[in-house]
Amino acid sequence: MFTVTKQPQTEPIYVLNDTDSHSSLTVFPDRGGIATSWQVGDRELMYLDADRFTDPTLSVRGGIPILFPICGNLPDNAYSIGDKQYSLKQHGFARELPWQVTSQSTATDASLTVVLESNGDTRQVYPFDFSVSFTYRIRGGDLVIDQTYTNKSDTPMPFSTGLHPYFLATDKVRLTFEIPADSYQEKQTGEIHPFAGKFDFTQAEIDAAFTNVKANVATVNDAGQNMKLTMTTSPNYRTVVFWTVEGKDFYCLEPWTAPRNSLNTGIDLLHVAPGETLNCNVTFNAKFA
Repeated sequence: MFTVTKQPQTEPIYVLNDTDSHSSLTVFPDRGGIATSWQVGDRELMYLDADRFTDPTLSVRGGIPILFPICGNLPDNAYSIGDKQYSLKQHGFARELPWQVTSQSTATDASLTVVLESNGDTRQVYPFDFSVSFTYRIRGGDLVIDQTYTNKSDTPMPFSTGLHPYFLATDKVRLTFEIPADSYQEKQTGEIHPFAGKFDFTQAEIDAAFTNVKANVATVNDAGQNMKLTMTTSPNYRTVVFWTVEGKDFYCLEPWTAPRNSLNTGIDLLHVAPGETLNCNVTFNAKFA
């Protein structure tokens, strides 16, 4: 049986449940439409820094933040449209704004749709009218995130989009990866490194961008939890970023449609024509041995 429950807190919290598989997803629409908890078989898969989450002056470190209309950062936070310059903070504004719940369903899965609309504040930093819709769906070990990006402006709308999921891992040295690329670029130095399925977790920070992915499926084998996590994306997603820091029980496997600074470089930048809608999809599947 599937249920969607709105919990009576000060800010709305929605919990999606698949009671047969004991799976659930918790969504905070007012906090950037973020999913903060994903449980499969009553086992928590997401990391969440609760202290940062309760402090609105800090960026959220945990759950699944939404990245839009850019992924990563821009040099000096700046980009240009025509002859006018604009400023966007790292990962854009979607993860900081309230989203509106527009629908929910328990017919074939537990699903919730949240929507972000452009407003006067967003137009100051991103001069387009838009509507972005995310539908979260859970069933068994699957978390599906269907997305639509609608351009309500009269000129083509450029953007990149992505997710920044924080997966819980208490023993990162037992992680192995299958990412459809044989090398990555290190953010700190810009150096290109070969990749054979493992990272050196003795480093203080790992920030690796795989911009040459050859397929849309990546997997993580977590021997410590006897779990295999599979991430499948629509072809719009051309970059995978891996990020973690020493001493914290998380890793981030991030699907991005474009690399950092794509609003300036144009690399893999998405464009939606006036009045048109672009669809994207990311699915995570968790299987326990």
